[in-house]
Amino acid sequence: MSTPHSSPALLRADGTPVRILVVDDEQMLTDLLSMALKMEGWQVRTAGNGFEALQAAKEFKPDALVLDIMMPDLDGMTVLQRLRQAGDDVPVLFLTAKDAVSDRVAGLTAGGDDYVTKPFSLEEVVARLRALMRRSGTAHAAEDAPILRVGDLTLNEDSHEVERDGTEIELTATEFELLRFLMRNERRVVSKAQILDRVWSYDFGGRSSVVELYISYLRKKIDAGREPLIHTVRGVGYMIKAPQ
Repeated sequence: MSTPHSSPALLRADGTPVRILVVDDEQMLTDLLSMALKMEGWQVRTAGNGFEALQAAKEFKPDALVLDIMMPDLDGMTVLQRLRQAGDDVPVLFLTAKDAVSDRVAGLTAGGDDYVTKPFSLEEVVARLRALMRRSGTAHAAEDAPILRVGDLTLNEDSHEVERDGTEIELTATEFELLRFLMRNERRVVSKAQILDRVWSYDFGGRSSVVELYISYLRKKIDAGREPLIHTVRGVGYMIKAPQ
């Protein structure tokens, strides 16, 4: 199931499509990411190991790099260090199967700009790349950033900023993706199975109880002390809608 593409096109300064280099030793994953990024209208090149990544970065000159940390030859950290030593400041989005705080800190300290933890949603990777390239100035949007609104709640799909009644709300990557899915389906009931498919779409083997857990996290941040926006439709699923 796919969500209609509504984000404005990102372009390089010269008006050409942005270039993304995807590096991972799992070919199925690079194929999936490549397909999703090409659907954005971006040029994509892939590499299956660290040495290929360094060569491709030199030839392709990407505007952003999706880089797996755990690879058999040169790991992602080493690839990034070599790029930075060579004066290449390309924005880097790390992919990692680890979710320990120490791994996140190590990646960002090494000069990475952001990270996503496997399993992840392809939409999350796209959104984070868009935000990285816009922050770094390597690309600009053909029009204003898309803003989703439900009542006094707003979500910026490019910058990942969420506000309710003017108050900024900090969300994790997964909470953001869940909220975005709900907001894109405003006043429509979505089932746990649909949420699992969309938010945890990449190789997720978990149970529907994780949906209940993350809905509760969202409610504490979005609805606590306010008129509730997130509603449970018993036996069916969840819905977000503005108060009447």
